[in-house]
Amino acid sequence: MKTKNRIFTIALAVLAACVAKAADTDVVSCCVQTVSLAPTNFTDKSLFLTESKWTTDAGKQIKLGELKGRPQVIAMFFANCQYACPIIVNDMKRIEAALPDNLRTNVGFTLVSFDTQRDTAAALADYRRTRDLPVERWTLLRGGSDDVLELAALLGVRYKQDATGQFTHSNIITILNADGEIVHQQIGLNQDIKETVRAIERLGTK
Repeated sequence: MKTKNRIFTIALAVLAACVAKAADTDVVSCCVQTVSLAPTNFTDKSLFLTESKWTTDAGKQIKLGELKGRPQVIAMFFANCQYACPIIVNDMKRIEAALPDNLRTNVGFTLVSFDTQRDTAAALADYRRTRDLPVERWTLLRGGSDDVLELAALLGVRYKQDATGQFTHSNIITILNADGEIVHQQIGLNQDIKETVRAIERLGTK
């Protein structure tokens, strides 16, 4: 119950921050407001404030804060998805390919799994090989169910597992700046990526 209350509190803070920013931004945007955390250099709008721990496809444990230092293109998915997730990943690869060469090397691409049971580190490593996702730019993460639920709330992603083990979920690609703040979201599949690319390019000029 304590964890659910924590997630609910954070989600409410995110919603309030989104409403507050809606009047002065031209992109779908969210912010993070967490409580009782150790002091950091992150702003109170940063997803990197979360205490959740994740495991990479190489078996390394990290916190989201370790992604700091360069813009991140982040989406939630699951490896057994046969329809939406391959399109999300393809959309992210389209964004990657559209970036200028000198900027592409300084942008990270992060996939976070909904599937806490099947998407082991080994399963994610297989997914990386199958999808040809370069290790120098792409990060694949798995976590506990509470951490997945928390991150989904912060990103505005809704998901539900059905009786067959498949997930229905929102299709959202989120752009974070180097400090972990949401600056843009691309919603839907096979969307025009021009505005998303421009949002990343703007970060590269700051």
